Amino acid sequence: MLPVWLTDTVTSDLGRALHYTELWGLEGVELRTVGGAEDRVPRVNETKISQALDRSGKFLSAIVPNMFEGPVSDTAAWMNDLVTFDETLNFCDRVRCPRVVIPPFAAEEGASVDRMADALRRAGDRAKEHDVLVCVHHGPETGCPTGVDLASLLALVDHPNVQATWDPVASLRAGEDPADGLDALGHRIAHVRCADGRIVDGFWEDTSFGEGDIDWQDQLRRLYALDYVGPLSLEVYVEPRPKHGLRSATTLIHMIRDVQREAV
Repeated sequence: MLPVWLTDTVTSDLGRALHYTELWGLEGVELRTVGGAEDRVPRVNETKISQALDRSGKFLSAIVPNMFEGPVSDTAAWMNDLVTFDETLNFCDRVRCPRVVIPPFAAEEGASVDRMADALRRAGDRAKEHDVLVCVHHGPETGCPTGVDLASLLALVDHPNVQATWDPVASLRAGEDPADGLDALGHRIAHVRCADGRIVDGFWEDTSFGEGDIDWQDQLRRLYALDYVGPLSLEVYVEPRPKHGLRSATTLIHMIRDVQREAV
């Protein structure tokens, strides 16, 4: 299991992000916006990213392009996303990125699951040509609120290059027991988002990693039992973010080591 982080939860400045990556003891980064708030991958300064990563010795675990973020009923929009997906995949080739994280479309009443599966299968076909995994990220605002929902969709997609981004916080916020979501997705998990928080009087409150209602020790044990060796991508939402990023990264690294020691 490889501790990385989603950099724009703290900063869109890649140099600063890589400085934090080194300072916090993390092994790599996940990129969504780089440069400015509107600079979304892959439409960013590719040369600058490649050079900065090479100098840092850190790896790029995943990117998060703007794709399949609307309702699946808007066929023209997602067909256009598939056309421009080649640009994203070519970017992945050049910067040596093995994963693309996308949602299973926006939440929509009466959405066609078959249509969602068809679109994701087409994306998987394109990704397979580049040896890239499409990691589908569930959440309350998407067409698959829970891990169980996503597991059902991926079973229908049934494509080796379409796997899951597992997010226990999104699971909890959708009313699911995170243990159930993880168990449902099982070996389909190819990417994990790591954050924490709690529900207070019906509202979500972010906390530093390991200080909220997610039983992360149990989550990591279950992932280890599944032989999961992919990225654990930290998100930081508590101010001041650099300070809580260091605290959260330290906790995550210690938890990974504790789980690995337990298994020996």
